[in-house]
Amino acid sequence: MNITLSNNLDKTAVFEEIAAVLKKENFTVVKQDQTRPWGGFFVIEESQANAFAAQFFPHLNMSEIQITNKLSPKILVVAPNKRLSWQFHHRRAEIWKVIGGTVGVKTSNTDEEGEIQELSSGKFIQLDKGERHRLIGLDSWGIVAEIWQHTDSENPSDEDDIVRLQDDFGR
Repeated sequence: MNITLSNNLDKTAVFEEIAAVLKKENFTVVKQDQTRPWGGFFVIEESQANAFAAQFFPHLNMSEIQITNKLSPKILVVAPNKRLSWQFHHRRAEIWKVIGGTVGVKTSNTDEEGEIQELSSGKFIQLDKGERHRLIGLDSWGIVAEIWQHTDSENPSDEDDIVRLQDDFGR
């Protein structure tokens, strides 16, 4: 599934369109955050992780996706010309698939940022635990389906598991 947004939408309208698509596909949004300076996200009910994976990552088997018994599905919404922090995680790996627009991604196994890769709708990337990464909005809104692959079932990853190496917003 790809999400095509109308041109020149403001943030509120972008989130309304994505929420409508998720509702139509019977995904339950348990949290929505439009306050991030780079855009925001939707958190999908964890019990729907298998359905989410089947919808957005049909080319992967659940055995390839599931590291522990816990997966957390999300939709990331990246504003044009905004960047998430240059970051990594101690307790999760991630899988991203672009489902709307085109985004930039930088990755590296060191603290030095790698070259930007452009990912268009339908492209995906897997990020290992500890791998440095940054998601970048290009000329239009970017929409990314994301699955957090928790690597420690006793201590699942959360927002505190973000190690920021650089951040445009001083976080």
